[in-house]
Amino acid sequence: MMILGTIRKYAIGLVMIALIAPALRPHANGAAVLKAEDLTKLFPPSVYYCGQVAPAQLRNSGGVKFADGHYVMASLVDTSGYSSGIAAKYQGFFIAEVAIKIEGRSLAAGEYGIGFISGDKFVVTDVGGHDLFTVRSSRDASMQRPRPLEVRADPGGGFRLYAGRQYVRFVR
Repeated sequence: MMILGTIRKYAIGLVMIALIAPALRPHANGAAVLKAEDLTKLFPPSVYYCGQVAPAQLRNSGGVKFADGHYVMASLVDTSGYSSGIAAKYQGFFIAEVAIKIEGRSLAAGEYGIGFISGDKFVVTDVGGHDLFTVRSSRDASMQRPRPLEVRADPGGGFRLYAGRQYVRFVR
């Protein structure tokens, strides 16, 4: 009987590992891509931007956990209470615990507003709504089942932040 109990515990442990392992997809440099379900405990349920607090759409979020334990996370935000001018360029909230580069532009650790805007561009703003920089975004026409927002590993190294089929590449 004791042996059956031990076997049962090991079986439960193996099932738990099998369920958790796919959520933390390791990247070549030891970083793991996080999906929306991974961020529900990490990302704030609401965020401050331009004098207002808006709920994050955690079902439309993604991020990276680097080997040293630092995170980069992004989520779409409900912008219904913002003016049309702000909502045109502010679609999401971005949290970087470490300095990164987005399409070659340096971004210090911090919290930012982000948006994919017309003309295949991606804008990063401070929480006051002031533009920090704009970079060109790319389109992944071959992407199967695009989501409103997600992070994926980039085949050339680093990561891609997607909004539908549009993406920008970021590296640490």
